[in-house]
Amino acid sequence: MDVINKDNGLKISVVLPSLKPTEKLLETVTGLIDAGFSDIIIVNDGSPSEYDGIFEKACRYSQVTLLSHTANMGKGIGLKTAFKYVIENRKDIRGVVTADADGQHLPADILKCSKALMDGDESVILGARDFSKNNVPIKSYLGNTLTAFVFRTGCGIKIHDTQTGLRVIPVGHLPFFLTIKGERFEYETNMLLEMKAADIPFKEVRIATVYSDNNKGSHFNAFYDAFKIYRLIFKFMISSVISFLLDNGIFYFALLSFRDILDTERILVCTVIARIISSFFNFNMNKKVVFQHKEHYRKTLCRYYLLCIPQMLISAGLVSLLSLWLKQDNSGFLTLMKLGVDAFLFMISFSIQRDWVFKRR
Repeated sequence: MDVINKDNGLKISVVLPSLKPTEKLLETVTGLIDAGFSDIIIVNDGSPSEYDGIFEKACRYSQVTLLSHTANMGKGIGLKTAFKYVIENRKDIRGVVTADADGQHLPADILKCSKALMDGDESVILGARDFSKNNVPIKSYLGNTLTAFVFRTGCGIKIHDTQTGLRVIPVGHLPFFLTIKGERFEYETNMLLEMKAADIPFKEVRIATVYSDNNKGSHFNAFYDAFKIYRLIFKFMISSVISFLLDNGIFYFALLSFRDILDTERILVCTVIARIISSFFNFNMNKKVVFQHKEHYRKTLCRYYLLCIPQMLISAGLVSLLSLWLKQDNSGFLTLMKLGVDAFLFMISFSIQRDWVFKRR
């Protein structure tokens, strides 16, 4: 067993999930030891037996602990295995830092992010790469750009590197992260989403952008894993679109039904009828399917309608004003105007539902 007596005093355990590693795993381990990390936990995620030699070489260092899965279970499960081990066996550390074992994260950057974990600060530290660099593979650039946009507009999370595996987590948050769903790469995305829901703050630290051989060593399946990631976010959009179509369909037919019965109040009455039906559908869809909110039904319903009723009145008021200004009374044209108004109100409503109505307390 090789022994190097060097300790940076940070009390940070390094977690390296690994599947079919190359010699870069050994380079990462020695680099971390040189940087003063004294506790390195490698998770062999069911690699074939021909890779045993690399893991055996890594275990020659006294700083290394090897945890193994008998079959490939995914990066998410690998991280949870390490988190559980740390909770049970590392009672005096401040946190863990997760990093990739394929050389994408430099030991210097792992140390840099670890130092950013300040005493008493419960923020998660995220290593953020610069995707505008010339050496970034096009699929990584496009994937991160799209995901960052969805996170910002759909989830209210402003983050530059949504795919980063370099994260420093205060030890107090580990039990919470063990409860988060996900077995493979989608787990890391779920972590970011659940951090937002749980009001866990985060900070980004700029790190080097490293891609070797056009990122051929990555086990990320761009289509399969991206689908599993985006379906979590698109559920709200699908729910909203269905409710949107239901609302405006009912509004249109109500306009036709009350054409010869009501006059100036027709838009308001039709808006109320449409919104009562569509909003009740939307509330239950969002509560059960989208946000999977399990708290008190009546209180959540009250919060929902405290948002829904003003939104409905604003929608009716704007459509009425536009119809008077444009001197239009055609049912089809009024419905098109309502579509435009409701599209404008959509993102405002989503943000309030996410951060207040269905917020976990």
